[in-house]
Amino acid sequence: MRAKRNLIICVTGTPGCGKTTIAKKIALKKKLLYVPLNEILRNEHVYERYDKKFHSYVVDERKVREILIGLIKAARMLGQGLIIDSHLSHEVPGRYADECIVVKCDLKTLKKRLKKRRYSERKIRENLDAEILDVCLVEAKENGHKVRVLYG
Repeated sequence: MRAKRNLIICVTGTPGCGKTTIAKKIALKKKLLYVPLNEILRNEHVYERYDKKFHSYVVDERKVREILIGLIKAARMLGQGLIIDSHLSHEVPGRYADECIVVKCDLKTLKKRLKKRRYSERKIRENLDAEILDVCLVEAKENGHKVRVLYG
């Protein structure tokens, strides 16, 4: 009988859709270690530059993938399951994760949440466009993930 390996789940979606709420609930229910990837990326300075126009950092996607793969390999060696929370978590190749949950949100709610976070109008528009175009969903599929869509 094969030993069941611990789950590795990526939770992705446009900022403000509810990824963190969903990821934390799943982590508790399935007893997975919750990984706030954006925090790690900030601490490791995994960005190429700061974009003043959008008031955000531009990350080095290659370094993001390296960090994700390292986290997943370490977790598997320790027999620990992970739930990785970030709008970038789908950047890891699909073969490293058991599932990728893409969190979506209706545009009215998303706009309200982003305004509450004090995003600039330009940044709100960029994120609404990303949600309309299903950027995270398309990229997750392109990276070979087994995808499930949830609404936050």
